[in-house]
Amino acid sequence: MAEPQELATDVVVVGGGLAGVCAATEAADHGADVVLLERQPALGGSTVLSGGFVALADTPMQRRRGITDSADLLYDDLRTVGEERNDERLVRRYADSQALLYDWLTSRGVTFDAVELSAGQSVARSHHTDTPTLIRTLTERAVAAGVTVTTDAPVLRLLRAEANGRVEGVLASIDGTETRVMARRGVVLAAGGFCHGDEMLETFAPRQARALRIGGAGNTGTGLRMAWALGADMRDMGYVKGTFGTHPSAASDKHEILLAFYLGAVIVNREGRRFVDESLSYKTLGDACLDQTDALCYQVFDQTVMDASSPGVPLFDLEALLGRGLVVTADTWADLGAAIDVDGATLGESVERYNRAVAAGVDTEFGRDGLCHHAGELVPLTRPPFYAFPSTTAMLATYCGLRITPDTEVLDVFGEPIEGLYAAGEITGGLHGTAYMTGSSLGKSAVFGRIAGTRAAGAKA
Repeated sequence: MAEPQELATDVVVVGGGLAGVCAATEAADHGADVVLLERQPALGGSTVLSGGFVALADTPMQRRRGITDSADLLYDDLRTVGEERNDERLVRRYADSQALLYDWLTSRGVTFDAVELSAGQSVARSHHTDTPTLIRTLTERAVAAGVTVTTDAPVLRLLRAEANGRVEGVLASIDGTETRVMARRGVVLAAGGFCHGDEMLETFAPRQARALRIGGAGNTGTGLRMAWALGADMRDMGYVKGTFGTHPSAASDKHEILLAFYLGAVIVNREGRRFVDESLSYKTLGDACLDQTDALCYQVFDQTVMDASSPGVPLFDLEALLGRGLVVTADTWADLGAAIDVDGATLGESVERYNRAVAAGVDTEFGRDGLCHHAGELVPLTRPPFYAFPSTTAMLATYCGLRITPDTEVLDVFGEPIEGLYAAGEITGGLHGTAYMTGSSLGKSAVFGRIAGTRAAGAKA
């Protein structure tokens, strides 16, 4: 067998989603020669499949809209939605770093076009951007800074000089040839999660077997396995949850997710009954949906909720999905039930019971007290026409993985840093805990990607 070829650089970044691109850019900006290796034909990973929201607090965009927010409130919300099972040091680092992230992104040409209230947020802080444009813009800046980007280059192993020594590079397949890419300063793992890793899902999240798989095709857990082989510790593996609100027709290359329940819709199962507090994180709702018949539910709402549609904003553009025939409509609840093969009488009774709860100011069935995370005023569903969006649970990202320090050093099972190895993005655990705040995945990818690139280059983050 031929000996692998060998290349040398300062920093190797594994993975070309948002975390990897940010890490590569920062490492280059701190004077390092950088090679970014992406196993897929194009950069983007799960980033370009996401809704495009970044959780940021106290931004100029919020202030212009009269939204009062702060790093401390963001911290409190993240701790609350994660039921304080998240790593408070990572949450604090994220909350304290995200304001600088907003300036860093906008100074590099990234634009935001909306701020929405969504899962886990007590105020609107989901800043929306177009993700393909985001990746393209940041990649152009990375290349301009001197980063070498190589696609179709799966990384096979992490390399160590000796059993417990420093990580000194990676073994990759480049142009079909095994190549040792040596890193003089450090390696950053940003290789995503394992939504397409059947064996890892079976091991850590067997409950998600009924969920659709719509994440990045390269997210098979290979990065986690490579670090695991070196003794890396994991965290939050038991909290893997799918995303509720996904249309059942979803596939990896095309999917639609709607969060009409955060605008006032209710969720019913195939029997036409509510079964959950709709204001909870859509990760928690995802688990609840999997327990229902056929793992299929419906977001049902009226014209008042439809009028709250946000044109052009993914997750909240109800009218666009209606125009594409994905939202079912009828003039009565009975007719809507017939259209979606749900008992119309039961559906009508469920909605009427909910309307009485809204009028009384208390939802005694499930405790819903707001549109989202205790914020927003509930609205009765009384104005025809009425609508239904078929919804199920899908695995877009796994939100768990390597245990890291706030400086993104990967820790082994004894709590010691694995020298020369850093990680950022979906491959890491610790920030989310039991559930998820909308926008915190892209947010943590960018915040900790920047930190990882800086640290791998040898600078202080």
